[in-house]
Amino acid sequence: MSGPRPIARLRRRRTGAAVYAAVLCLVVLALSAAIGLALRQPWLFPSLGPTIMLFFESPEQPASRPVNALVGHGVGLLAGVACFHLLGPGGGASVPEAGITVPYLLAGAVSVAVTTLVLSLLQLPHPPAGATTLIVSLGILTQPAQLAAMACAVVAVTAAGWGLNAVLLGRDGVDPPGSRTTAARP
Repeated sequence: MSGPRPIARLRRRRTGAAVYAAVLCLVVLALSAAIGLALRQPWLFPSLGPTIMLFFESPEQPASRPVNALVGHGVGLLAGVACFHLLGPGGGASVPEAGITVPYLLAGAVSVAVTTLVLSLLQLPHPPAGATTLIVSLGILTQPAQLAAMACAVVAVTAAGWGLNAVLLGRDGVDPPGSRTTAARP
């Protein structure tokens, strides 16, 4: 039986883990942004940042599992759309443009609560999904093409994160047993 892959050994050190996470976050998010530029759609949005950080900083955490990311952002998108149309102004200016209003306050708060409830019941935690639901429920991205782009970006970033970890770290894209990076040495 062979030992851990060189990258997995490197990640045992704090500096190695930091460089691994930073470089892969840069690569994956830059690729996502480039796709967005080419398609003129939002393939880079705030909740992708913490998602990709989870993948590369803490691949062993449940919130970093691909199913958690995919279901989490999916639930966040659906809850955001529902709350935007049912509780928010449903077509008015977004919060950054118009400021917070009572309908937006309700849409935002309820969308995060619903997302949290569903993900907790499914036992699929993924905190960045709370940002996804706010992006939609606060009217920042609400057009069907934008929502489709968000969904596609989540799938692409999740596939890239899982794939890179699987290739570089081995197994299921997490560090081998006994090499937890949360206890990284200086």
